[in-house]
Amino acid sequence: MALQTTAQFHGIVMYRKDYRERDQLVKFFTREFGKKMFYIRGARKKGFKLAAAILPFTTGSYVGLIREKGLSYLNAEKHITQFEQINLDIERNAYITYILNLIDTAFADGQPIPVWFDMTNQALKMIDEGLDAQIIGHIFELQLLDTLGVHQEWQQCIVCHRNDLPLDYSESSGGVLCQNHWHLDPKRSHLDRRTLYYLQQLSQVQLANIRSIHVQKATKKKLKAIIDMIYQDEVGLNLKSKHFIDTMDSWN
Repeated sequence: MALQTTAQFHGIVMYRKDYRERDQLVKFFTREFGKKMFYIRGARKKGFKLAAAILPFTTGSYVGLIREKGLSYLNAEKHITQFEQINLDIERNAYITYILNLIDTAFADGQPIPVWFDMTNQALKMIDEGLDAQIIGHIFELQLLDTLGVHQEWQQCIVCHRNDLPLDYSESSGGVLCQNHWHLDPKRSHLDRRTLYYLQQLSQVQLANIRSIHVQKATKKKLKAIIDMIYQDEVGLNLKSKHFIDTMDSWN
């Protein structure tokens, strides 16, 4: 018999989709219970009292019937926050969508991951305030690699563990090689020191400790190329939200 409980929870609306004639299924990323799908009866009816509370990217405190298996049910909202700039700006919207898609892919439903909830909540605030959405997206990409089953060593040579010599990234080695071991990979990436520095920093930085982000456009392009290569070759992930970001970049 599946367990269920009525509880207050902190949630982020990940996405929603129409269900039947007047209802919706809304996926919440909750701090207490992980990702949960909620059945919202009457959500498509005019004047639905919880309409604002289930808009995409809304965060807040909610009350609902949480079921261990199957659909949960939303009863009320206690306090909600919406992010006006994310809703108005296509680029900010795209990156938050991508971050939530990454979380959805990396973790099983019903698995409490409060650290990642707090990090995602922080990302919403930072992107809404205008901090660089691409760099914040890269932080999630790099720090989710282990969860996605792809370990990359950025801080020290994967062979001898030295970090006092020039380093370069080697895809075939799964991390960086020091100058003494560059011969092991003739196809190493030939990264400049600035790009490697940011890969090292972004792979371990605490998002809540960041107050500003200033990365040169040329460096951002190199970061994206390396991370995209890892996700294509090693992770094998092909998300529609990522494809949209790539398409959006081509507009510029």
